[in-house]
Amino acid sequence: MTAESKPLIPDEAESKNFIHQFIDEDIAQGGRFQGMAVHTRFPPEPNGYLHIGHCKALCIDFGTAEKYGGLCNLRMDDTNPSKEDVEYVEAIQEDIHWLGFDWGDRFFYASDYFEKMYECAQGLIQKGLAYVCELTPDQCREYRGDVNTPARSPYRDRPAAESLELFSRMRAGEFPNGAMTLRAKIDLASGNFNMRDPVLYRINHAHHHRQGDKWCIYPMYDFAHPIEDALEGITHSLCSLEFEDHRPLYDWVIANCDLPAKPRQIEFARLGINYTVMSKRKLRALVEDGKVSGWDDPRMPTLSGLRRRGYTPAAIRNFCERIGVAKASSTVEFSFLEHCLREDLNETAQRVMAVVRPVKLTITNYPEGQSETFEVENNPNRPEDGTRQITFSRELYVEAEDFLEEPVPKYKRLYPGGPECRLKGAYLITCTGCRKDEAGHVVEILATYDPDSRGGNPADGRKVKGATIHWVDAATAVNAECRLYDNLFDDPAPDAADKDFLTCMAPGSLETVTGCKVEAWLRDAAAPASFQFMRVGYFCLDSKDSRPGHLIFNRSVGLKDSFKR
Repeated sequence: MTAESKPLIPDEAESKNFIHQFIDEDIAQGGRFQGMAVHTRFPPEPNGYLHIGHCKALCIDFGTAEKYGGLCNLRMDDTNPSKEDVEYVEAIQEDIHWLGFDWGDRFFYASDYFEKMYECAQGLIQKGLAYVCELTPDQCREYRGDVNTPARSPYRDRPAAESLELFSRMRAGEFPNGAMTLRAKIDLASGNFNMRDPVLYRINHAHHHRQGDKWCIYPMYDFAHPIEDALEGITHSLCSLEFEDHRPLYDWVIANCDLPAKPRQIEFARLGINYTVMSKRKLRALVEDGKVSGWDDPRMPTLSGLRRRGYTPAAIRNFCERIGVAKASSTVEFSFLEHCLREDLNETAQRVMAVVRPVKLTITNYPEGQSETFEVENNPNRPEDGTRQITFSRELYVEAEDFLEEPVPKYKRLYPGGPECRLKGAYLITCTGCRKDEAGHVVEILATYDPDSRGGNPADGRKVKGATIHWVDAATAVNAECRLYDNLFDDPAPDAADKDFLTCMAPGSLETVTGCKVEAWLRDAAAPASFQFMRVGYFCLDSKDSRPGHLIFNRSVGLKDSFKR
């Protein structure tokens, strides 16, 4: 989808979901799925936090199960112990629950099946369908061949008994990393290089976060994945498109191992978003190199980062639904993700007045020591949210950009001798001048008000030519810090193979503004509440750093929608 494309609405996305069409055909035809409930799984690798790309996959996995009244398992793909950690397991569970999905009692680890996988590998050796190979990694690459040359291995005809013994010794830890592998015996001349006797097991003397040091050989994903699916009774194994060429190997493992079920693998295109990287390796580098504050940095595309920035589950699920399920890879505009958030917050976020870069406004003809209150709606889209009272007095704060001593053409805000302007929901005022400090900076705007214009409406019905300006009462305003976030990258394709993504980072992706002024009642607000700062943008309280007495608001998204529909 591009910025010029019409965004898909949910009904259109539904009609384009080829996965559902395949499942409908399977149900109609019966066969191996006769009488079975649709059963999917979401198998993240616990070596990092989930990002928006994973979100598309988990929405497909869990959403498909929901659609057909079936089941969806959560399975940690912990077959590579090098970067795995319980921190990531817990973060993944939290993110999935936050999005509104649940796996019930169907939470598994790939490592739960290590013994069964080992038995399957032994069975393949006994059938003459696998062998222990002693080629080094460099030799494997050298002997792999090309489209015109078959691969080769001098160990391919090794007797099954010998391979069984060596495989047992591999498990016992007798050999160093890289000394041996177990390979499937399929077709060295296959046009699909994934079928050229692929590696099923490799030696890796690494501590496993669950198994400890019990294992020093680990199955490759292409071998483990179909076994896990079959053992869990998965009917439809939904994978991203890079696994399409791996499907023949998936089916080969299912066909040649003693397993209780025969799942069907279906592939869909991964989610690509411009101005974003979604490689976990690159996201990890950003965290470990200190380029961001952590996996939950609000500029990160991780679900924890998006959540901290103020994205809502409804906005993200709507985004995933509306982009649809495609077979061909494409890139979605980041502005469409923002559009989905803006749509949700426009309906749900409470309106408040907050001044990010304040300057004092003194209404010189308003009585000193006097104040009054105005009743304002909390959200015009949700009358059930009621109203609140805001205080008005002689001294207020307004945005510095709402005043110019010497206005530019068509400037309709405050300047000496300028037009009447509305103070949002309060009175009409006219700017009469300003006061400056010794450095020449404006420190106070002076104005008069029309006492007969309460509510912003002149008693004589005259036309107001100036702009409407938001404000907060100086006597009751609360100090706050605002963090203005923007894209982490200023290159639309930082993830491209020919680029160093670190050189694509935007220098102005975060601006921290202190001394902001917000309505008094916000001192008691709690994360993760979201607000529309009138005329400024949508903000949420920072869930990590904000605290009573030191409010910190993160800008979630601006008010202006740049997505072209």
